[in-house]
Amino acid sequence: MRIFISGGAKNGKSMFAQECAKKLAKEDHLWYLATMEPRDDEDLARVARHRNERAGWGFKTAEWGRNIALHSDEIDCRGTYLVDSVTALLSNEMFVGMAGDINKAAPQKVAAELLDFSEKAENVVFVSDNIHCDAAFYDEWTDSYRAGLAFVDRALAEKCDVVAEFSCGQIIFYKGAELI
Repeated sequence: MRIFISGGAKNGKSMFAQECAKKLAKEDHLWYLATMEPRDDEDLARVARHRNERAGWGFKTAEWGRNIALHSDEIDCRGTYLVDSVTALLSNEMFVGMAGDINKAAPQKVAAELLDFSEKAENVVFVSDNIHCDAAFYDEWTDSYRAGLAFVDRALAEKCDVVAEFSCGQIIFYKGAELI
């Protein structure tokens, strides 16, 4: 089963994703795929909060912040993976250096690698942030990222069995609610 969960920050999507993954997992095959590469104290605090939230749930953690395809041989084919988050993974791949360079091929790469990954594992729950649908104007750097994330999210949502969005603490199912 493949599940895609999106939404705004602090809406409950990570906790819901953990519950879904736990429900789907076979004994000793529950994985948390951490993609964030912490860059500051705020990121470190977020990582610590997520670790605390999943403590005692039975997750084994894999930290793959980029190049998911390089880890293909490490995938537990009986495993259930919670990928948190698609947003961080794309950021890591898209903005490699500090010079402001944008890897515009990153969205296609990330989408392809995540879809391939989801074919190898028994169950995958993807978590992404809904940052691409507001009407504000942004610089080229931010707009490229937002468009790239929208591309990846659409590719995942198309292939997932369940697609849900968290908004204002409420969950909206677009596909597969009966499977949860």
